[in-house]
Amino acid sequence: MDLGLGGKVAVITGASVGIGLAVADGLAAEGAHIVLAARQAERLEAEAKALAERHGVRTLAVACDVATSAGTDALIAAAETEFGGADILINNAGTGSNETILEAPDEKWQAYWDLHVMAAVRLARGLVPGMKRRGGGVILHNASICAVQPLWYEPIYNVTKSALMMFSKTLATEVVKDNIRVNCVNPGLILTPDWIKTAKQLTADSGGNWEGYLQGVADEHAAIKRFGTPEELAHFFVFLCSDKASYSVGSTYFVDGGMLKTL
Repeated sequence: MDLGLGGKVAVITGASVGIGLAVADGLAAEGAHIVLAARQAERLEAEAKALAERHGVRTLAVACDVATSAGTDALIAAAETEFGGADILINNAGTGSNETILEAPDEKWQAYWDLHVMAAVRLARGLVPGMKRRGGGVILHNASICAVQPLWYEPIYNVTKSALMMFSKTLATEVVKDNIRVNCVNPGLILTPDWIKTAKQLTADSGGNWEGYLQGVADEHAAIKRFGTPEELAHFFVFLCSDKASYSVGSTYFVDGGMLKTL
């Protein structure tokens, strides 16, 4: 099936590992050129090179911190210089938190707001004008099921991901007239390196059965009784970027293995 992505340019944040890298690989497999953004330059450059060799597309690694205005400015400028802008933006950079509302300081709230929300705002301001010049585009926000079904131990993550979901909806209504489709994806349990790292830490003093710990999490939360893979989630992102999703505008899609408990 031709998804109409050949020759498109995709900017992906948090692209050196996990979900972001899987989405980059999925889009590159369809012939899209990829601008990968993340903080760790060495790993990012290695993955960009591997993508280009594997799929025969052009790639660009931009080491930057998108939680800062300097970082988003650098990413916008690099995409403009190398490709004349972008057709696709995947706002994926993010991380979990662990705190209580009564104890978390202002600085932690601000840091997560900058990473999960302001990065998306700044990149939209910087890349949408180029999308208009190119005839349209797609913007996808990787939020979380926690945006609507919060976990008690990460209130800052819950709140900022919910704000990202609303930003996605609001941006969609503003730019649809310019042939730019904006949507949000709320994943459930996806087996990223962060989950594995956390599971290993939590089980280090009790036998190290991190696989069993993760199975217990899946049994508790997901009707499907397992974690999804980054690749499974990436397939959905690639579809939403494609011409086959041309009537998908301003929506939030749950890819969660049955974890959502509400309608």
